[in-house]
Amino acid sequence: MARSALTMTAATFAATAALLLTACGGEDSSPDDIKGAETGASTSSPSASASGAADVKRPDVSLPEDLKLVFDFEKPSDTEQAAALEDAANYIRALDHGIAQQDPNDPAYQFYSTGGAEKYAKSQIEAWVKDGWTVTGDDRYFDASIDPVGEGKSVLVSFCRNQAKFYSKKVKTGKVNYTEENLDSYQKFSLLMSPSEASAAVWQARQIEVQGRVKECKG
Repeated sequence: MARSALTMTAATFAATAALLLTACGGEDSSPDDIKGAETGASTSSPSASASGAADVKRPDVSLPEDLKLVFDFEKPSDTEQAAALEDAANYIRALDHGIAQQDPNDPAYQFYSTGGAEKYAKSQIEAWVKDGWTVTGDDRYFDASIDPVGEGKSVLVSFCRNQAKFYSKKVKTGKVNYTEENLDSYQKFSLLMSPSEASAAVWQARQIEVQGRVKECKG
């Protein structure tokens, strides 16, 4: 089993992002505290200090030893763009953490996402858990770009993915479903990121588009 892609055209995604920003006056104005911050939080995650104040309690996004996520990104010189990119990566880590924990209500992805991105993460984790699969192998993300959206602080973070060595594994038996590299191995992620209302040090994914079979990511 491979992680399913959320099919959405670029035009639809752009329209959704525009509507989201318009409805919220430029930013998501939800007054709620960041979900997931109060449960098992830890500042020792792979990127706990990368995007803000040291007093922000971040959830555990550690992964099993047999799963390695590689984010081959160049760090932007702009501090806010760097924070948005790092927490976009944390969103991916949190999604895989939820799958590894077999918990559709895992606090990690709830901390790093809201709106459509939160629903997407939950649906992905639910699908893996329902079918009795977890994740293993190496998963690589690269060629990141960051573009401003609207007049607020929101940005669109996009990057490629090579999941050729990222495999599904049966939870009960430990049997790995090995697959050969092909065009399905290459995806492109686009995440609408903006600072959380609860803490400007934390950026949350609000909308997500995942395109499959992306030739430009294969190179």
